[in-house]
Amino acid sequence: MERLQKVIAQAGVASRRKAEELIVQGSVTVNGIVVKELGTKVSPNERVEVNGIPLQREQPVYFLLYKPTGVISSVSDDKGRKVVTDFFPLRKERIFPVGRLDYDTSGVLIMTNDGEFANLLMHPKHEMNKVYIAKLKGIPRRDQLKLLDKGIRLEDGVTAPARTKVITSDKNKNTSIIQITIHEGRNRQVRRMFEAIDCPVIKLKREQYGFLTLHGLNAGESRELTPYEVKQLRSQSLLTNKK
Repeated sequence: MERLQKVIAQAGVASRRKAEELIVQGSVTVNGIVVKELGTKVSPNERVEVNGIPLQREQPVYFLLYKPTGVISSVSDDKGRKVVTDFFPLRKERIFPVGRLDYDTSGVLIMTNDGEFANLLMHPKHEMNKVYIAKLKGIPRRDQLKLLDKGIRLEDGVTAPARTKVITSDKNKNTSIIQITIHEGRNRQVRRMFEAIDCPVIKLKREQYGFLTLHGLNAGESRELTPYEVKQLRSQSLLTNKK
């Protein structure tokens, strides 16, 4: 038996908070009966409907995908481009990406059918570190990198402090490779941060998400997360969201 709002969230219909609103509004039925009490628990055999649509209840699954460049972080694309779910042709579950990686960015991407888990990781107050390796046009000066380390103003506000490290630089080609660690998830954030210091990104890869790395995977490959990894991700999210 699980709480009704949790079941709705895990099915990917809405966040748990939004699921609670749907219940209070009378939009949810259990076995044909409207349920407005938030403490209600349901069993796997009971029929749950949200706005008249039956809930598809699946066992939760969790994957780590090494997303290649040239792939959309979505379940479909109206332009017919390759999407991340194309790498899971044999899965019957309705999996989706947790957050996004740009079309031209490769690296760690979590895939799941657990809506509650996804919403937890994407919580606005969540501070899971994400480590990127960026190849830049130009070689940033120390003072330029310090701007990123302190937080730099973009069109949607000042970024949270980052951590940067110079991996290599090539004066002849005027390029450099920089490691940058952030915990926010704004649209194209890393690219915009480097553009702000006049060192545009040539190539970008997310090498780490929290404690998860790409170890043992090639581009386009995936692996199932262990129960321990899922538990750790959930625990870290709950800890940071209480801050």
